[in-house]
Amino acid sequence: MSAGRILVVDDDPQIRRVMRTTLSANGYEVSDVRSGEEALEKLHAASYDLVLLDINMPGMGGMKACQALRQSRHGSELAIIMLTVRNTERDKVEALDAGADDYVTKPFSTPELLARIRAALRRAPSSGPELQRINLEGLEIDFESRRVRLRGREVRLTPKEFDLLRYLVARPDKVIAHRELLQAVWGPDYGDELEYLRVFINQLRKKVEPDPAKPRYLLTEPWVGYRFCPPKQT
Repeated sequence: MSAGRILVVDDDPQIRRVMRTTLSANGYEVSDVRSGEEALEKLHAASYDLVLLDINMPGMGGMKACQALRQSRHGSELAIIMLTVRNTERDKVEALDAGADDYVTKPFSTPELLARIRAALRRAPSSGPELQRINLEGLEIDFESRRVRLRGREVRLTPKEFDLLRYLVARPDKVIAHRELLQAVWGPDYGDELEYLRVFINQLRKKVEPDPAKPRYLLTEPWVGYRFCPPKQT
């Protein structure tokens, strides 16, 4: 049984060959293309669980390709990992802002890459109170179907965005520490990647808050973490 379908997007044929061999040996079905444009064509014709996307490519480039992949037909269901030689916080934030779930710096070891892939494909267990559906003054979250609607309009969340939202909503009015959130959603190897949470919380606010600039539901607890604040019952 396949561990998942992966599309490798890199303009370097040697990297594509090595990745294809390595990932296939670890149980994944692997396809590869050399540009963002080819990746979009491939995703139009077939479905994948995860895309490994190089940032520095000619043509569309990794950042624009990531944004386009997210906007594609199955884009909200994809896991996307960006690959780059750059390693500043600004670069990481730019990649996450473009829609990536994770970020790996070249050169990387095979165990590191495989761990990142498992984390990106991981779906956070529904620990805590079992939730089915809630309605928050026009924001409806169906936890079984993993669908969200705001004022009757469907909102597309990535898998990681949904897992993050579910973890917070299941613990109303409780301050959740950064490390707990990271390990619950991304996995036990995470804990210090605060920029991930900043970006993902901001993206969630844009999608589920009536006014993202003045959040009502997803509140920041400075230096500590985040808290879900449900509407007060009257």
